[in-house]
Amino acid sequence: MRRTRRALAVLAAVAVVGVAACTTSVGTPSRGPGPDRALPPTNAPFDYQLGGAYAPHPETEVVVRDREAEPAAGLYNICYVNAFQTQEHELARWEDDHPELLLGDDDGYVVDGAWNEVLLDISSARKRAALADVVGAWIEGCAADGFDAVEPDNLDSYTRSEGLLDADDAAAFARLLTGRAHAAGLAIAQKNDTGLAPRGPSLGFDFAVAEECNRWSECDAYTDAYGDAVLVIEYRAADFATGCADWPDLSIVHRDLDVRPLGSRGYVHDAC
Repeated sequence: MRRTRRALAVLAAVAVVGVAACTTSVGTPSRGPGPDRALPPTNAPFDYQLGGAYAPHPETEVVVRDREAEPAAGLYNICYVNAFQTQEHELARWEDDHPELLLGDDDGYVVDGAWNEVLLDISSARKRAALADVVGAWIEGCAADGFDAVEPDNLDSYTRSEGLLDADDAAAFARLLTGRAHAAGLAIAQKNDTGLAPRGPSLGFDFAVAEECNRWSECDAYTDAYGDAVLVIEYRAADFATGCADWPDLSIVHRDLDVRPLGSRGYVHDAC
C-alpha cells in the first residue's frame, strides 16, 4: 500500500473493518470516452482508505481502497494497485514467479528505499507485455469485485530507476494498463507525476489522483490535463486549507500520513 512519495513514514498494517460487499455509482458522474466508463463525480467528498477500509462518513461519495479490500456499497469506488513496483511483502512471490521482471543489474535490484520496494522492469516491450498480464489480472479482479475505476501507483518510478528506465518506458506501460482497464469497463486514474501529466489523457488516463499537489504547488499540472476530474490528498492541515480555498471545484481530502482507519489513534479525515 502506497503513500506520498516525499514522506518517509512507514505504513503500519491495520485491519479491514466495516466493509460492504457490493457497489453502485452515486450521483450523476461525468462520462469518459467509453460508453461503459463512468468517471468519479467532480467536487465530491471522498476518502482515501489505503491503510484499512472502514464505513465511510455519510457525506462521502468517492472511496479509494486497496485491491484486496471490498468496495463500499453505494459509492464510487477506486481500486488501488501498485503497478510499477512490488509490494514489499510480495517480493518473494515475484522472485519465485517472475524474477526476470524485477529491475536490477549486476549490483542487485533497484529499490525504492523509502518503501523498500523493488521496481518492476518496464524497459522493453516484451517485459512490459508480460507485466501487463500480471497487473492486468489485478485490474480485472478490481472490475470483478465491483470497483468503478483503478488507480495504478508509481507511474513515476522511472525517476528512481538509477537511469535504467525513462518516461517513455512508463508511458508505454501505462498505455497497456489503460487498455486493460478500459477493456474491463473501468476508468483509470493517473497517479501523481506532473512530468507525464500533459501526456496523460493521450495515454488513456481518464482522471487524476494527486498527493500533496497543494504542498508542492503542482495542482495546475493536473487540472491543465484533466480539468476538474482531479482527486487531491493532502497530509498537512495548512495545505488542505490552501487547496480548499484555491481549488473549490476539486475533490480534496485531508488524511493522516498513514491513512489509518476510523477509530485508530492518529486518524485524521476532513473533506471539502
